[in-house]
Amino acid sequence: MGGIWKCLNISRREILNLCCGFASGRKEFTCKLLIVGGGTGGCSVAWRLAKKFNDKDIIVLEPNKVHYYQPLFTLVGAGLKEFKHSHRPTRSILPRNVIWLKDAADEFDPCNNVVYTACGYKVRYEHMVVAVGLKNDYEQVIGFKDALDNPLLPVSTTYSPDYCQKCWCCVKSFRGGHALFTFPKTPGKCSGAAQKIMYLANDYWRLNKIDSLTNITYNTAGNILFGVSKYAGSLQKIAMNKNITINYNLELIEVTPREAIFMDSHGQIIYLPYKFLHVTPSMSPPACLTKCEELAVKNYLDVDKHTLQHTRYNNIYGVGDCVNTPNSKTAAAISKQSYAVACNIWQTMYGKKPSVKYDGYCACPVLTSFKTGILAEFIYDKIPHETFPFDQSKESRIIYFVNNNVLPYIYWNKLIKGKWNGPSRIRRIINPLRR
Repeated sequence: MGGIWKCLNISRREILNLCCGFASGRKEFTCKLLIVGGGTGGCSVAWRLAKKFNDKDIIVLEPNKVHYYQPLFTLVGAGLKEFKHSHRPTRSILPRNVIWLKDAADEFDPCNNVVYTACGYKVRYEHMVVAVGLKNDYEQVIGFKDALDNPLLPVSTTYSPDYCQKCWCCVKSFRGGHALFTFPKTPGKCSGAAQKIMYLANDYWRLNKIDSLTNITYNTAGNILFGVSKYAGSLQKIAMNKNITINYNLELIEVTPREAIFMDSHGQIIYLPYKFLHVTPSMSPPACLTKCEELAVKNYLDVDKHTLQHTRYNNIYGVGDCVNTPNSKTAAAISKQSYAVACNIWQTMYGKKPSVKYDGYCACPVLTSFKTGILAEFIYDKIPHETFPFDQSKESRIIYFVNNNVLPYIYWNKLIKGKWNGPSRIRRIINPLRR
C-alpha cells in the first residue's frame, strides 16, 4: 500500500487529509496562543490566560473527550473511590471563550510557528504552550499489554483509566500468595502512586484477614525507594513494619500468565511467580514531541527549568510531565508551573523577559493505610518544602483526609481553573517558621 502512495507522490500528511475528509472544508487555523494538550497543565494555563484574550484567540488542541483526575486512579484501584468521580467531559472544564480543536498534534514545525494535526489540519500560532503529558509504553515489557487485557489474569496497573478498575477487582479477588509490585527505571508520573496502591492493598488484605497468607514484594529498577532521602527512610521503615520485601535494581522485562521476569544490574534473569501483579509502566512523551529534534532533548521538551521557556524558541513554553525539568512529575507541580508559564508568556508577548520562576515544587501524598499517609513536598535539589507544622514524613491521619477529600476538591475547583498557585499562602499562615 505504501508503494502505491509513493508512486502517486502523495505525502503522509496529504493521505491524512484525504482520510479525515475535512467535512468543514477548513484546513487551517490561526491563533495568538496555541495550547497543545488539554490535561492539567493545558487547562490551567488556558484558564489563567482566557480572561486576557478575546474570544477565539486561544486554541486548545486536545483529542480526548474526557478529562481525568489521574491521582484518583490509585484510590479507585484500592476501592476507596468510584471510577465515575475520576473524570469529567473535557468541554466542561475548558474556558468557554477558547476554541477546542478535538484533534491530536502530529508534527511540530517551530521554525514556521506551525503545528500539524493527526487529521491533517494546520494550526498557525504566535505563541505556544506544549502540555502533551506522558503516555504509557506498555510494549516495553513483553506480554504486559496482553496480560492487562486478559480478565482472567491478576495483572493490573493504576496508571491508566482503562485498567484501574481491574486493579480493584484483582485486589478483592486475591486470596493469598505472592503479591508483586514493580517500578521502572525510566522517569514517569508520580512515583509515590506505585507504593500507595501497595500499602492500600496490604491494608485491605489485613482487614480481610488474609495478610498471614500473603507475601508482598516491591521490585524497583532504581537504587532508592524514593527520590528524597527524608521520605525514602520513612517509607523503608513503613514497608519493613508491614513485612514488605524491597528489591532494588530489578527491571521488569516480561510478564507471563504465572511469572514476572526481571533483569538485574548485572544482566542476570530472575523469575518470580505471582498471584497478584501490579506494574508501573514505563512512560514517555508522545511521538509528536519525541521526533521533533528542534524542540526535544532526550525526548522531553527542552525548557529553562525556572522560567519554563524553551531554550531555542522564545515564543514557546512548556508545562507538565513532558518538560525536562528535574522535578517529580505530579499534579501538584502544575500549580506553580502553570502560574509561571501564564505570567511569563504574557510578558514575552509584550517583548519583556520572563521574570517569574518555578522553584521545582511538587507534592506526593503516599497513603500507607486506609487511615494514614505521608506527604512528600520538596523543591529543586530534593530539598523538603513542607506545608504543615509537623513532620510530614511521619504517618498521619490528617494526610489521609487531605488526600481523599481536600485534594480532589482543589483539583476540580481550583487547579485546572488556574486559581491555585500551590500552598504558599497556607504555609505562611499555619507554618510561618518554614519557608
